[in-house]
Amino acid sequence: MADSAAKREIDSVGSDELSHKVKKAKGDSENGQGEVGKESENVLSGFKTSSVLSDSAREKNIFVRGKLADQDAVVILEKTPIREDALAELFSGSRLRLEMRNDIYSTYRLQAPPHLNEIKTTVVCPATEKHVKKYQRQESFLVEETGEDYQSITLPYIQKQSFSIQWVYNILEKKAEADRIVYEDPDPEVGFVLLPDFKWDQKQVDDLYLIAIVHQRDIRSLRDLTSEHLPLLQNIFQKGKEAILQRYKLPASKLRVYLHYQPSYYHLHVHFTKLGYEAPGCGVERAHFLADVIQNLQSDPHYYKTRTLFFPLRADDGLLSKFKEAGRL
Repeated sequence: MADSAAKREIDSVGSDELSHKVKKAKGDSENGQGEVGKESENVLSGFKTSSVLSDSAREKNIFVRGKLADQDAVVILEKTPIREDALAELFSGSRLRLEMRNDIYSTYRLQAPPHLNEIKTTVVCPATEKHVKKYQRQESFLVEETGEDYQSITLPYIQKQSFSIQWVYNILEKKAEADRIVYEDPDPEVGFVLLPDFKWDQKQVDDLYLIAIVHQRDIRSLRDLTSEHLPLLQNIFQKGKEAILQRYKLPASKLRVYLHYQPSYYHLHVHFTKLGYEAPGCGVERAHFLADVIQNLQSDPHYYKTRTLFFPLRADDGLLSKFKEAGRL
């Protein structure tokens, strides 16, 4: 998801000056100590580009591989949305350079004031090959997974290959990102933490994106859910919508609430996005409405244990190879 799991993995770095800057900047972020809004040291001044992994003119982002403090790194650059409350200053404080004029149509290059022309930047350092593959543009394939396939192919694979989720436990234990929490129900059985996803810059609700992370630690994904988890799911559905209405004045009728399968990290979490915002992974091949999940479990307590599920996998995904080896693709 650039998703949260890949953005948060961290290891130690070297002792030279640039390495110290990278380590300090990441350490502050990981421990929730970085001061939001405060200008930071330019840890990217020594970044050396080696390749562009992928880019999207439509989504206005680019994923770049390179070296930072002699370590592999991935830098993600994303243009931030234009905010309605900044339009007056944008129109009055920018410079225009005419490119073309024809009858009633004119096109310009607009040079906005620097603070209105920010680029959201995410640094993954040190980056592993998993990160590089994750962000690299590749062909995708739709996989058909039966309940038996999950037990014999998928589960053994994810137990060995999934990203570390220590960053999840840091959030739940208030060791990191405590200041970003929008709402929390601390109950160990039905409780969860609701906080903004890193894909949302929190400057407008048009692209609202929050994640509810459950306190229970033994639920990996949709496949683990049974009717025993209905109180948890119903609690997330109800209280998550209430918290978003109170904080962002956005009613439930304007929300898309769903789970991913396959998820990007194997600790149960629920996505809350604004309806109309085409969030990454909200398509039918990966997203499952929470309301549908609840109804399915009410009808069949073990629905997701036996149900055949479909999901996309990228060409270099190791799980795709496992399905091919088993003759399932």
